[in-house]
Amino acid sequence: MDLRLYAITDERFMDETNIADKVAAAIEGGVSVVQYRAKNKDSVVMYREALIVREITRKYGVPFIVNDRLDIALAVSADGVHVGQSDLPVSVIRRIAGKYFVVGLSTHDLFQVGNANKEEVDYIGFGPVFPTNTKKNPDPVVGVGSLREAVKKSVHPVVAIGGINSDNIDSVLMCKSAGIAVVRAVFDGDPFLNARKLREKIDAEMGRSLP
Repeated sequence: MDLRLYAITDERFMDETNIADKVAAAIEGGVSVVQYRAKNKDSVVMYREALIVREITRKYGVPFIVNDRLDIALAVSADGVHVGQSDLPVSVIRRIAGKYFVVGLSTHDLFQVGNANKEEVDYIGFGPVFPTNTKKNPDPVVGVGSLREAVKKSVHPVVAIGGINSDNIDSVLMCKSAGIAVVRAVFDGDPFLNARKLREKIDAEMGRSLP
């Protein structure tokens, strides 16, 4: 899975009326994975929105991940689910969804990275690298130094997350993570232009190019 530019939706910037257009624009700009995340919506609304995102990601051939909610992910035939430290255990997800279902796991320190090495996950998220207001109660900032160590320690691909934008992404890219996860940096404003700017920086560092 191409984890280079991993975009996470946010209910502050989109709803049922515009989520399709915003996600499509982000993908056209260079987003390589889309995660649907909504923390303050009813399940039925999440299901409807996730269906919309599933349709767009399928059209563009981009992997679609649902945050936390395995039930929603399975209901809309998503490619996978991303869970946190206090969510459903990875072993349970594997038993329910099977070995081909993508499972991502959030980690916030090197101890959790070590534990994740024992789990059957496809990638881990590590952060927040920088301060972020995406979550109401964010975990402590880890910084680029810890990110660099996490990349070395992890047996799984590492996706850096937390407060990353076009101004500070260069220091993150130097840590050689498999990808960069962003919310505001793509969806606050023009998703196409935001994604293109980030992707150009990512590709310049990774030695790859836009399709």
